[in-house]
Parts: sequence; structure tokens; C-alpha cells
Amino acid sequence: MNGTIDDIVSDRYPSTLELKDLGNGDFEVAWSGVSSLQLGLSLIWTGARRRGVGLGRVLQWMSTRPAERVGLRSKGRLSLGYDADMAVFAQDESFVVDAKALNHKNPITPYQGKVLSGKIRKTFVGGQEVDYQTPTGRLLGRGQV
Repeated sequence: MNGTIDDIVSDRYPSTLELKDLGNGDFEVAWSGVSSLQLGLSLIWTGARRRGVGLGRVLQWMSTRPAERVGLRSKGRLSLGYDADMAVFAQDESFVVDAKALNHKNPITPYQGKVLSGKIRKTFVGGQEVDYQTPTGRLLGRGQV
């Protein structure tokens, strides 16, 4: 709340279980990254809510400020002239994380069995609902949008 956090982002760099090299036991040689991008908003909202941080602040951290930081001029807010990227988010609904139900190539997550607050019911990119079957989107570079 004191401004320490500017924004929250993910590098989307998941690893397979085999690359984690669990048998080795050496954290420094394990391939980094987990398949949890789909859980990001719910994970942050769960912790923020518990600490009395409002959803508006979370949305600034995870949408508005990251877009501003990298110069994506048509991203980060719902407003005329912006791309209409959004989620229908049930902030008071909770769910238990089930790796098998996630839309990830590598169905593993350190959050298996964790109860999270806030469930994304639908996702839209450019105003079109994401169906998790049809690839959409485009590569964006700094200042291109």
C-alpha cells in the first residue's frame, strides 16, 4: 500500500516436470518456471484481498501499469480506442486448483489443491471470447500499439 509494488507481471516460462530434475534435489540446477499464468489474477487477488487491498489496485498492478511500463498504448484499460482485452471475474467466488483442469501444455502447478479467491469465467482478447482452441493475438513490440 506504500507504493513499493509498481506492477505485477509474469514471464510465462513454464517447465515440464522432467526438466525440474526433482531427483537431484539441487534447487539451483532445476529448470525454472511453472505453469500458472492462468492462475495469476486469482493468486494475486487471494493475497491482496486477505491484506485489505482492493481489486482496483490489483488491476492497476496487473494491467494498467505493465502496459504503461512497456509502452503498449492500446492495452491496460477499458476505454474507447483500447483493445477490449478483458476477463469476466467473479471476485467473491472461490475454487480449488486442479492441475488437470488448467489450460496449460504442462499440467503441473505448485498451487495444486490450494483454495483461491476470484474465478475467471470468460476471457476476451480484442473483444473476442477466448475458446482455448483457436490461437489468437499478435506479437507486440514496445511502442507498436
